[in-house]
Amino acid sequence: MAGNNGGKRNGLNVIGKPYHKVDAKVKCTGELKYADDLVLPRMLHTKLLRSTVAHARIVKIDTSKAEAYPGVEAVLLGKDLPTTFGALPVSEDEHALALDRVRMVGDPVAAIAAVDEDVATEALDLIDVEYELLPTITSIKDAFEISEPRVHEYGELGNIHRRQAYEFGNVEAGFAEADFVREDIMFYEGSTHLALEQHASLAQFSHDGKLTLWTSTQDMHYLHRHLAKVLHLPTSHIRVIATPNGGGFGGKCDPFNHEIVVSKLAMITGRPVKICLTREEVFYCHRGRHPVLMKTKTGFKKDGSITAMHHRTILDGGAYGGHGVASTFYTGILQPTTYKLPHYRFEAVRVFTNKAPCGPKRGHGTPQPRWAQEIQMDRIADQLGLDPAEMRKQQLVPPNSVTANWIRIGTLALRECIDKVVAGSGWKEKFRKLPYGKGIGIACSAYMTGTQTPIYYNKMPHSGVQLKLDRSGGVCVFCGSVEIGQGSDSILAYIVAEVLGIDPFDIKVVTGDTDLTPVDLGSYSSRVTLMTGNAAIQAAERAREILRQAVSEKLEVPGNRLAFANRRVFDTENPERGMSFVDAVWLAEEKFGTLGTTGSYKPPAAPGKYKGSTIGPSPAFSCTASVAEVEVNPETGIVVVPRIWIAHDIGQAINPVLVVGQIEGCVYMGLGEALMEEMTYRGNRNMVHKFPSFLEYKSPTTLEMCDVITYLVESRDPNGPFGAKEAGQGPQLPVPPAIANAIYDAVGVRIDEIPITPDKVLKAIRAKAKGQEGRYGPTVFPQCEMPPAMIVPTPFQGGDGKALEPEPALGRR
Repeated sequence: MAGNNGGKRNGLNVIGKPYHKVDAKVKCTGELKYADDLVLPRMLHTKLLRSTVAHARIVKIDTSKAEAYPGVEAVLLGKDLPTTFGALPVSEDEHALALDRVRMVGDPVAAIAAVDEDVATEALDLIDVEYELLPTITSIKDAFEISEPRVHEYGELGNIHRRQAYEFGNVEAGFAEADFVREDIMFYEGSTHLALEQHASLAQFSHDGKLTLWTSTQDMHYLHRHLAKVLHLPTSHIRVIATPNGGGFGGKCDPFNHEIVVSKLAMITGRPVKICLTREEVFYCHRGRHPVLMKTKTGFKKDGSITAMHHRTILDGGAYGGHGVASTFYTGILQPTTYKLPHYRFEAVRVFTNKAPCGPKRGHGTPQPRWAQEIQMDRIADQLGLDPAEMRKQQLVPPNSVTANWIRIGTLALRECIDKVVAGSGWKEKFRKLPYGKGIGIACSAYMTGTQTPIYYNKMPHSGVQLKLDRSGGVCVFCGSVEIGQGSDSILAYIVAEVLGIDPFDIKVVTGDTDLTPVDLGSYSSRVTLMTGNAAIQAAERAREILRQAVSEKLEVPGNRLAFANRRVFDTENPERGMSFVDAVWLAEEKFGTLGTTGSYKPPAAPGKYKGSTIGPSPAFSCTASVAEVEVNPETGIVVVPRIWIAHDIGQAINPVLVVGQIEGCVYMGLGEALMEEMTYRGNRNMVHKFPSFLEYKSPTTLEMCDVITYLVESRDPNGPFGAKEAGQGPQLPVPPAIANAIYDAVGVRIDEIPITPDKVLKAIRAKAKGQEGRYGPTVFPQCEMPPAMIVPTPFQGGDGKALEPEPALGRR
């Protein structure tokens, strides 16, 4: 079910309509080709030999038997690919194949290219690896206590990867102003993406020395750069084609060792080489949600207003850096974007452990701190005897303002979102009034619509679009963005169709090919709709202007009177006077020659000028409010969520059906993380195993999925294309804390640890029955020596002695 904010479409013909996706039919018929569907003549198959131990030096690898096995064409070892790589320039700590050391169960140590998968699998058993075991770092506690051996030599201290400390304003002064101060410790367990499509890649190296890689990736551009670095090829000699992607959720953002390995094997053998990972191997790749331990100290007044916050996080990063430095920032840098927070101190530590590396999963580092903040907000309201929905409304960050840590907020309709879910859920009739075992809870969030900072520093556009118009009337859109199921190809078609006045299905969309399309930085951080959308508008408006000049001259009508709609170009004062879009293209090509335009997008400058201020700012922020209803069995601790109400500030729905689909997907993932999903590891100090399959990793089925009542709140943001903001990640953030708060309403216990499993609920209920604290969660927060905090004046202090005036938005439609 979905509602909207009045249903006005502001005179738009395509934007706001519920079209199906441009690739819907080929997906439904099975015609669309994913990476594992691709086959080339003389193709070889690759399998990776993976470490069976968590932490060890490689003493010796004997591949002689495998090399002699019939059907094996090549064997690759770490020494053949000695150059390191990694998602971020500050932590390039990975090898395509382990060079002299393995750091986790599943680390690849050798690769085989053979005539088929069976031969490659059989040959793996013939490789003999001798390991010298090293002590294993299994947890945050281990990482703090064991400084040697180090998982990596470049970390800041022992097995600490990164330490970060900022203070905005004066936190101690803020605490001194408070009527109350409370401190809470919470833990959010790690979870993985569960994309249905496994990672797959196919590489071909041609006789002219050029490499082509077809692969399931979210970040084609960054992968392109890493391939050039590791393979020592000119970037212009590498072509990366991002195949249709069967789900990403952040799990296909990093450059992966298998992509580099098949490329190298194709170069060695001169034949196409393919790999498709097993589900077990996908678990080894991971890059999912960081386990995060959090301690939040907050000062507040009797009306619920916050005077200061000191927020600390410790992340279990796993065996490699990946996107971890960014993840570390994200566990606290967006806390001030929801409620007014005049003084804020943020300290974060990321540690290395011998587990699968963590990285960007839907919401990238922000669901964990949002969980902690929203549960604490519920506690504050409970302590003060206030309605938690009303208290939140009184403390909201105002639209068109700048937060304490210098993040510019544009439009923000969180008040309207809260009103929607409060009214729809019957909050006032249910909160604290339902029978024991039934409860209702609320939580809110804000999230960025694309990060303003590229992974490697440059001042170039973040997205580019090229349009080609030909005399058939055909329009082709070329863009480097990657379709990962979210509908980005469709968004391009809808936007260009709106500007040119044609049908979206008249448009050919070509994306994800480094040889054919201009650079786009990838499908992550909910950036694609805003950034590629703005680039597409610019390219389409330039094309429309060319057509307008030709038609204006032919019809002898001023250009400003010409409209583009319904596949026609016509005089607004005399609609009968006009011509078809095809005829307009003919006229323009006759006048100007071959027709092609470009568009690009670069975010506005961030207001913060301190070191690290580029992490967190965004061209626009979405916001979400969610109410969850739960039923808790006090005898078993089993929690059932019958329904969730969720309202999301979308700015402008480009396609409301796609938006609702994204929001419901967020609810599903949030429900799974709240109640059951976790990366589980087993073993002793020298062997850390998990059980990597869908059988052991519990996630919601259709039986566990709740009813979702969705409200689309539209507050058009001038920075977004036609006012649009993100919907692919932000709506997940309030779901887990809303469920936790509803459990407290139902049975009066606090579960401060994700996932909320029946045993935890039952232990808290039994503790409360004995007169103890009705709570389950962590009680100890390890101390770490932190670097001196960077002290930054808040905008409210003026910084330079003057009140800050937010810079104007871009003014795009």
